[in-house]
Amino acid sequence: MANRLFMNVIHQMKSAVDRVIGVVDESGVVIACSELVRIGEVKQGVRDALTYSSDVAVLDGYTYRPISAGAKSEYVVFMEGEDKMAEKMSKLLAVSLSNIKNLYDEKYDKGLFIKNIILDNILPSDIYIKSKELHFGTDESRIVFLIKFYGKTDVMPFELLQNMFPDKAKDYVISVGEQDVVLVKEVKRDADIKDVERIATNISDTLSAEFYTKVNIGISTVVDNLKDLARAYKEAQVALDVGKVFETEKNIVSYENLGIGRLIYQLPTTLCEMFLQEVFKKGSLESLDRETLMTIQCFFENNLNVSETSRKLFVHRNTLVYRLEKIRKITGLDLREFEHAITFKVALMVKKYLGSKPTKY
Repeated sequence: MANRLFMNVIHQMKSAVDRVIGVVDESGVVIACSELVRIGEVKQGVRDALTYSSDVAVLDGYTYRPISAGAKSEYVVFMEGEDKMAEKMSKLLAVSLSNIKNLYDEKYDKGLFIKNIILDNILPSDIYIKSKELHFGTDESRIVFLIKFYGKTDVMPFELLQNMFPDKAKDYVISVGEQDVVLVKEVKRDADIKDVERIATNISDTLSAEFYTKVNIGISTVVDNLKDLARAYKEAQVALDVGKVFETEKNIVSYENLGIGRLIYQLPTTLCEMFLQEVFKKGSLESLDRETLMTIQCFFENNLNVSETSRKLFVHRNTLVYRLEKIRKITGLDLREFEHAITFKVALMVKKYLGSKPTKY
């Protein structure tokens, strides 16, 4: 596509310039030229010449200049002649082609299109029109990963993810902050959340093992339409935010598995404070020592099973029953009863949520 773009501009400039002008690619092959017979020729030594002078180089009767700054530019323009005129005209040609290519890339950049969708920078009515223009599949199943990097690395977070997911036709890596990167990945329509979490685990393990970089990853639900990617991005953000409160031991949190924590996170703090005051008598929750709270946690983890909990805690069954009875006397809630256990569990989560806010209960 770039070949055709450059050739179109050079063809229009041909009548205004009485010298041979053209463009070579990174391999030194002429991909556009005012003399059509020269397309396909190889210009030897151009890259080496630009290594010593990244701005301009003169070689075998031609002046060469990279289209963008630096010798590593993908494309290089050339103009017949080694004089001052060739130097000036090659600069004008390089600037013109660089601007045209940037405008073209911006217009037809699928990654930028996806970024505008997730950041709500495009009207829903325009999404369908733009997707048709880009020949974009609108009904593919996709999922959003929000990867938050911690600490500094020699390589930019965006580049790390880009190297891990090079398939630009199905996977889109987007920088949304200095340390935040979004991966929009195409998945099977019936993708299982465990398969998706394995992808996240692979990302985390690879970055940790190879780059010594710690990340937290929020995962959205699967969406089947492009316009729903904005919602999916917000879900991934919520997954990270809620995970910081209720899943502190995990660095990978899925929106689908947030459970009641997602509901609590959306409640006003005043409502949460009222709930705690109604459930617990003043000071009753604070009077529970660390050992008792650990007992409660283990009891919940073992599905309110007294025998299994006592085995895990290495205590006699009667000892556990005594502790549970003590909790009932202090709080008025008998954790052996399902409804009381649910109330207590929710209350603990609400207390934890309030503890993450500036206003403490």
